[in-house]
Amino acid sequence: MKKVLLRTLPAALLLPALVMAQSAFVGTWKADLSNNVEMPKQPFRYLLIHDVYRCEICAPPYSVKADGQDHRVAGHPYFDTVSIKIIDDSSIEETDKKGGKTVTVTTTQVASDGMTELVTSRDSSNSNGAPVDSKVELTRVAKGTAGSHAISGSWHMTKFESISDNGVLITYALSGSTLRMTAPTGQSFAAPVDGTDSPFSGDPGQTSVSIKRIDDRTVDEIDKRDGKVISTEHMTVSVDGKTMTVAWKDLLHGTSGSFTNFKQ
Repeated sequence: MKKVLLRTLPAALLLPALVMAQSAFVGTWKADLSNNVEMPKQPFRYLLIHDVYRCEICAPPYSVKADGQDHRVAGHPYFDTVSIKIIDDSSIEETDKKGGKTVTVTTTQVASDGMTELVTSRDSSNSNGAPVDSKVELTRVAKGTAGSHAISGSWHMTKFESISDNGVLITYALSGSTLRMTAPTGQSFAAPVDGTDSPFSGDPGQTSVSIKRIDDRTVDEIDKRDGKVISTEHMTVSVDGKTMTVAWKDLLHGTSGSFTNFKQ
């Protein structure tokens, strides 16, 4: 009976309670990627053989000559050319560009035992300000094809060695029943918490977002590119308001995981 009654009330009468409930999200949050992180279970797969590099985990996958030259690739909103330079038998450098401008430089170094690798990246493909610097460690799941470069095979992401603050900070504000998000890298949205699609700004790979209030401390986010769902986030603020658990799914790559944000 109570649910039926609530559905008959004008939305304006429910707004004060809704605003109070959503205030749990208001403020600046910082992701802690060193503790309580569930890394993607889907392995990262690469192959470099006969001087041809293939990114099999990329969506869509692509192959380019590993000759240090720019090669055009299609279907990627963050870059349109890729250059793969073989540094030595255990490391490579990748340079991604968009419109002739370098947006990401990534170095992959495989350890001497061949079982771990360190990926160091400076990425501005999704930033309108300073690039995001990161170091990530991966552990080998499977070897590559016989005769392939050391980076070949399947790898599981195990931990973040480091990441710059601009890549892990996010701020939420509330205006009426509209939740607003801003990030140091330039992304933003203003979306009502009723699940309505709203424009997403500052990201070449995302065009819209919807935010749906689940309860006083929980919202669901759906991210879309040109009308197609590409990722989801289920966000829950703790009772004391100090932490936010984020469970995410990446539908493009078939991966998922979770991490914790801390109120700043």
